[in-house]
Amino acid sequence: MEKRRVLESVVETVHIVRPNHLNSAGRLFGGILMQWIDEVAALSAKRHTHKNVVTVSVDNLRFLKGAYQNDVIVIIGRVTYTGRTSMEVEVDSFVESLDGDRTHINHAYFTMVALDEEDRPTPVPGLILETEEEKGKWERAKMRKSARLTELSACKPVL
Repeated sequence: MEKRRVLESVVETVHIVRPNHLNSAGRLFGGILMQWIDEVAALSAKRHTHKNVVTVSVDNLRFLKGAYQNDVIVIIGRVTYTGRTSMEVEVDSFVESLDGDRTHINHAYFTMVALDEEDRPTPVPGLILETEEEKGKWERAKMRKSARLTELSACKPVL
């Protein structure tokens, strides 16, 4: 199976917060930001796999600071880990000021699964780790995957 570099999966989008994106407190509605970051995660996973993908789970979705009308939101995603048919995509969101400074407002990890032509899970390319940072993210992603699987096995179905 071929492998791809982390940099090949990087996606960056930019949005402006408009009045229709605001909640009753005058801040960016969390659901809008969640939609934007899910789209970035999917695009990043598609770039890595060259296949259609679906979101399986979102971990550690953290709203660190608010965003307000006319703020510029920059969202960056990258694949940090690959399994057989799934991958983890890390997504960070920032408010960018007029001078280019970025304030971190959101962080999340998505588990994405690649699909074949019949919408069944299909193998994904491996990940080439080129930096110590990428290797560290890979190791932490392995621990998160293990924790997710442990939690999933402890869940009992409700009938």
